[in-house]
Amino acid sequence: MLHVAIDLGARKSQICVRDEKGVITREQSWPTDGLGSVFELLPKPSRVIVETGSESFAVADQARAAGHEVRVVPASLARSLGVGAHGVKTDRRHAQNISAASTRIDLPSVHIPRIESRRRKAMAGMREGLVTARTKLINTVRSWLRTELRGIRSGVPKTLPRRVRERFARDERELPSFVERLLQAVEQLTEQIEAANAELKEEVRQDPICQLLMSTPGIGPVTALRYVAAIDTPERFNGASSVCSYIGLTPREHQSGALQYRSSITKAGDGALRWTLVQAAWVFRRARPNDPMARWCAEVEKRRGKQVAVVALARKLAGVLFAMWRDGTPYDPRLGAQAA
Repeated sequence: MLHVAIDLGARKSQICVRDEKGVITREQSWPTDGLGSVFELLPKPSRVIVETGSESFAVADQARAAGHEVRVVPASLARSLGVGAHGVKTDRRHAQNISAASTRIDLPSVHIPRIESRRRKAMAGMREGLVTARTKLINTVRSWLRTELRGIRSGVPKTLPRRVRERFARDERELPSFVERLLQAVEQLTEQIEAANAELKEEVRQDPICQLLMSTPGIGPVTALRYVAAIDTPERFNGASSVCSYIGLTPREHQSGALQYRSSITKAGDGALRWTLVQAAWVFRRARPNDPMARWCAEVEKRRGKQVAVVALARKLAGVLFAMWRDGTPYDPRLGAQAA
């Protein structure tokens, strides 16, 4: 079996091929978007090794389709594989070090999500990009209004342009053109966000797993879709605690001899999913105050404060959602009571 290490780049990638004895048989630079043709020419099956990065999963799909084994190695292992030793790191040496390591050991691979899960994650991410852009524009307009000593009545983001125009019309003042441009941009972004929301809701409506997870209070279409996209296949987890650790909602732990302590959460994994779960926990806490998990959260709040309690509730929610998915059962407060 050949060991094919690829140092991926946005435009060009460095390839290093070694045989089973560790002898380099081929080295070359190749356009990243043309790696599929290289995989077709390699003896099957070869072992293709790439590091985690923006292009990794797409390249992994091409290698798998060509009949090869694939290892997507965590970038955190680069130092232990000799990459960047003595302060020297080049694409060629990088590929050489990874291919050499592959001939010695079976390198661990991260989970390669299904194409459908990656598409859904991108769908949610693009929507959030639109929301973030609109929020920045709205904050810019609000900041300018403060400099003019002109407050506007409160309302949802989509009505901001109308509220600003009404205020200036009431004051019989002309709205500056540079502000009007921003208001028009906000309106255009709002139209795109509403279209993205409709697309996302339709995606969730057609997915029975998302519908199942949304039976939990506080879990809406965005959280359900992000959760399903991140977990991908529940069979790869040993249990709910593994899921919470994967998402980064478990406390950091340090132990050395008699010394042992815990601190804030690890924040590993998908940050966007972790954020949505925390927001879902806030909604759950307000909407279902008598639910066993909400009462448990209230007890934690008395000891540790509101922020810690809500993050702890988000961790419980992540575990309950996994159990619901695994067992195919809708939300049951008794299941929440067991988790709490």
